Amino acid sequence: MHLKRGLQGYCQALRENLILTKSLWQTEEKLHVVEADHDALHVKMADEAYCIGPAPSSESYLKMDKIIDVCHLSGAQAVHPGYGFLSENAKFAERLSEEGIVFIGPPASAIISMGSKSESKNIMTSAGVPCVPGYHGDNQDPEFLFEQATEIGFPVLIKAIHGGGGKGMRTVIEATPDAFYEALTSAKRESLKSFGNDTVLVEKYIQRPRHVEVQIFADSMGGAISLWERDCSVQRRNQKIIEEAPAPGLSVELRESLSAKAVAAARAVKYAGAGTVEFIFDNDTQDFYFMEMNTRLQVEHPVTEMVTGLDLVEWQLEVAAGNPLSLDQSSVPLVGHAFEARIYAENPRNNFLPDSGQLLYLSTPTPTLTLPQSYKPSPTLISSNVESVAPTLVSYESVAPSVRLEQGFAQGSQIGVYYDPMIAKLIVHGKDRSEALRMLRKALDEYHVVGVSTNVEFLRTLAGNQAFIDAELETGFIPKHFHELFPPVTESAPEVLAQTALFVALRDYPKQQTSTAQSPWTSLVSRRFGGDVYERVIHLQDDTSTGEAQPMAVRIKSLVGGLFDVEVETSGTPVKFYDVSAKLISPTSLSITLNDKLSTITIVSQPPPPSIPASLSHNTMERLHVFSGERKTTLVIPTPKWLLMQGGDVLSAATGTGALKAPMPSLVVEVRVKVGDRVEKGQGVIVLESMKTETVLRAGISGIVKVIGCKNGEMVQEGKELVNIEADEETKP
Repeated sequence: MHLKRGLQGYCQALRENLILTKSLWQTEEKLHVVEADHDALHVKMADEAYCIGPAPSSESYLKMDKIIDVCHLSGAQAVHPGYGFLSENAKFAERLSEEGIVFIGPPASAIISMGSKSESKNIMTSAGVPCVPGYHGDNQDPEFLFEQATEIGFPVLIKAIHGGGGKGMRTVIEATPDAFYEALTSAKRESLKSFGNDTVLVEKYIQRPRHVEVQIFADSMGGAISLWERDCSVQRRNQKIIEEAPAPGLSVELRESLSAKAVAAARAVKYAGAGTVEFIFDNDTQDFYFMEMNTRLQVEHPVTEMVTGLDLVEWQLEVAAGNPLSLDQSSVPLVGHAFEARIYAENPRNNFLPDSGQLLYLSTPTPTLTLPQSYKPSPTLISSNVESVAPTLVSYESVAPSVRLEQGFAQGSQIGVYYDPMIAKLIVHGKDRSEALRMLRKALDEYHVVGVSTNVEFLRTLAGNQAFIDAELETGFIPKHFHELFPPVTESAPEVLAQTALFVALRDYPKQQTSTAQSPWTSLVSRRFGGDVYERVIHLQDDTSTGEAQPMAVRIKSLVGGLFDVEVETSGTPVKFYDVSAKLISPTSLSITLNDKLSTITIVSQPPPPSIPASLSHNTMERLHVFSGERKTTLVIPTPKWLLMQGGDVLSAATGTGALKAPMPSLVVEVRVKVGDRVEKGQGVIVLESMKTETVLRAGISGIVKVIGCKNGEMVQEGKELVNIEADEETKP
């Protein structure tokens, strides 16, 4: 069904867009689009697209009147709200109903009851489900909330009562008014921008929690079932980055209890459609607490689709059309194990700060399917009581391992600063957790991106971490295993340097590709009397090193028969490789036999921007991105001294130790100081926002503000100096 596939693709385009359907059972899809998304992939996929305003969400994706106007203009009869913005907004659902437009989601009453974290906790308490201790009331006076936090006991979690995705959420460790008020202000501001509501709750922060959520589905006739649970414990910035289904290590009894409570919650509010009931599982006490309910489709829903064989978007359309659920609880499969890894444009080694820019190169693993594969019970299937909430289907036809990829961007796409930095979702499914993990690691090895920083290599390290393999999961997994997940950056291996140098030599002399017996130097006019043996020295530098670092030299000798001797000179003893066979099989692929091992290496060249003068900064040098095995290495070709003399080091001409620069393209939310102010080391000076995430820049030294290079509401580029602080006399070197 084309409509189903279209909506599936759009919902998984990762951009929280609104989708209009001309009819629930016709084949045209129309998208609301903002100016910033004019050339986006999901716009190209749509049959029709309508502009609803400029990039800021408050002027486009949150403008109900404009969206409804486009519904009427396009003749759309239904709206699928995607993942964010108005997807859990009861007023929007009500407005659509008043206009005779179907909202593909739950009724407004259920959104109000369960979409509010505070109200949903009250409902769950009445239903006998334990909740985390906290204050869920309407009093938003900062002093009152601090008093409540003190009574609860620090650390506490400040959380927006609407929305999700880690937005409007801050953890406060220090039991001080200043720390609490700063976190409260930031959480409220972020919540208001993301969800149009700045009301928050305060609750106890459990030290070693695990995040387990139950996917539920209900129809308008009272039917409600669980599609089992997912584990989403590994997070950064309070946002999930890897999810799996089912949650490992749960007993049948616990799975049944969680599912039963989630289904009871859905029935209590006459829920309809897809929803997720989220629980905190305390690793220390083995108790679970209700956390919140998301009244929409989740970003991680594909892992549930993979283990159940059900298309959840199709189910949403069926329910929105007034049809009953097609399965009862005892007929819901639970087959194998699935992982979803979220591919983000961000720099994990820089506190996961989001990145933006153009995807200069994108190569991904080959998907084996685009939608879940239905599972058929085998003839020996055993089924039990229909009323049971535990999975009872125990035997299925053989299911082949699969890879699924849902992308929001293609090569050449621009990653902007206005929305979520997710590039894609990589989903794998295997017969058990071990097989699925092996598939995930292999797929991540094949995922290559150049142009923006990504978390691909970090996810690969995470998938190979022994604690993760052993399912020792908790939301604090990353800080707990930080040193394992972020090992010290070491000097590039001699093998990688040899591969890169041969790539440069071969690509600089493409004529050699016409014959494997030729070398890159046979085309030269000059020839030596001693025979056809020529040498070239290629200098390389790690991208993580400073511009003044000594380059590494790789000496290449071409031999007859397309062979090479390579000598790598680094800080240690030179390493030599003899009779190396190497040839280019594409502009980005090198086939090489090194140490008797034949392999194909992907190397992507990233030329420097033509408008930037040559300097010692790596931004002005050619970068070579080397994808070898499970590791990505970025090397640069140092700028020749004669070119440095011509270009001058323009980029380094600037700032003292008190300079604060934009770590990424950002919107300046708040400038907290003015020229002449005295600041202390660690004091918050500038608040930035990029991709819906706020970042506070803090003074690195104590001193006096001498220069302010930005203003509230200004868009600034990465590297721009925002504030310069002159150090106190006693702290100056």
